[in-house]
Amino acid sequence: MASTTILETVEDSSRSLPFREEIDEHRGHPGIRATTFSYGRINDDMLEMLEKPHPSYFLLVLGFLSALLLGAVSLAIQVDVGIGNSGISHPIAWGFYITDFVFWIGIGHAGTLISAVFYLTRAPWRTAIYRSAEAMTVFAVLTAGLFPLLHTGRPWLAYWLIPYPNERYLWVNFKSPLAWDVFAVTTYMSVSIMFFLLGLVPDMAILRDEAKRRGKILQAKIYAIFAMSWRGTNHQWIHFMRGYLIFAGLATPLVFSVHSIVSWDFAMASIPGWHTTIFAPYFVAGAIFSGLAMVMTVLIPVRVVFRLEDYISNHVINKVCQVILFTSMIVGYAYATEFFIAWYSGSPYERAVFYFRPFGHMATWSLTGDQPVSFPLLAFYLMIFCNVIAPIPLWRKKVRNNLVAVWIICGLINVGMWFERFNIVGSSLQRDFHPYNWGEYWPTLVEVGITIGSFGFFFTLFALFMKALPPMAIMELKEAAEPPMRKGHHEH
Repeated sequence: MASTTILETVEDSSRSLPFREEIDEHRGHPGIRATTFSYGRINDDMLEMLEKPHPSYFLLVLGFLSALLLGAVSLAIQVDVGIGNSGISHPIAWGFYITDFVFWIGIGHAGTLISAVFYLTRAPWRTAIYRSAEAMTVFAVLTAGLFPLLHTGRPWLAYWLIPYPNERYLWVNFKSPLAWDVFAVTTYMSVSIMFFLLGLVPDMAILRDEAKRRGKILQAKIYAIFAMSWRGTNHQWIHFMRGYLIFAGLATPLVFSVHSIVSWDFAMASIPGWHTTIFAPYFVAGAIFSGLAMVMTVLIPVRVVFRLEDYISNHVINKVCQVILFTSMIVGYAYATEFFIAWYSGSPYERAVFYFRPFGHMATWSLTGDQPVSFPLLAFYLMIFCNVIAPIPLWRKKVRNNLVAVWIICGLINVGMWFERFNIVGSSLQRDFHPYNWGEYWPTLVEVGITIGSFGFFFTLFALFMKALPPMAIMELKEAAEPPMRKGHHEH
């Protein structure tokens, strides 16, 4: 049970919280069943998740670490042999690594969207999932940042990319979209980390006091650092809520700007299939689409394992699925628009690329014949099926209330969005303007191993997060609950 000091502090401060009237309007929302819980019950439920894990947890982490180890071994082989050990060759200069980079940047958009955009629009159903989504954002951006370095082939010389006076007479090209990427991604990562840490402050105070009560001095000192002397006074709450609102306002444009800049890596090139103005909204919608799908892929098992039906309710899952459906329609519309633009442009090069994507080279393909299936050909049909066809059942509320069905569909969306990124990267590079510059791309085991390792890295960090920090915002869950004093007043 949480300490009396914390309960009294939250009780006193809750009565004078800024936006109290708005919070009162959302209290009793069907998406938050915690309205009937006491503050102590919410504390107990959240802190119970941080208790000593079940042995199956260690098996799960071991599996993630095994995937991470596979990626580390694959990277060691590439560093030893060289970048030529990958499938990257002329004319395909970008392969799995840039595909992974764009994919993980997209996954990182869900946290900022849920935390900032839905906070500003006062969507109460975000309360149960935004903390985990924020953590996923930080971990996804950290994962994405590795791939531009791996793609260089000499990651130990990455400091050459930093613009500073040096004796090598090297300077970055600020006209290149790749340089824009550096500033956009680092800014996004910095804001995401600060936003994540700011939201943790009140919860860290609860963990600090709980650790003190249990005599865990070392844990209490660690939590105290992140709690930043939080006592839950009215003065602190006012500045906390104002600061959180400002961060939400600053982070909201990043949702749309970061992946737009990532899309310009392609759109600013003159390669057929890339040079189009539709890429910015297309990439942003796809990022939100894949990010929310990953949130559901991770949190549905968490809900089942920790029995969090009262927090991650069917109403919350329904709302997320509705946003997924909306972005799926945008993505499907973008796929169709790309083909229309290629046809309407009158350019034979654009038409040839978009003919190549669904039909392959020479319009013939066979799994057993002389003409092998090209990898972009497989990527195209998997992309269409997973991103456009698979989400259609979510139109039915009965399907949205079925956890297994939602989890499978969201898993397919993650697969489809990865292949969408590869479809964009690979097909245009394989079919350039000149036939003598054409080539085929097939990934090597090294690239596959590093890609699997990136998933191991991401899920290892998330598994550790689940046992180190509250995966839900205790402070906001209590805002949706009935204050103790008000409850006692009603009883009298």
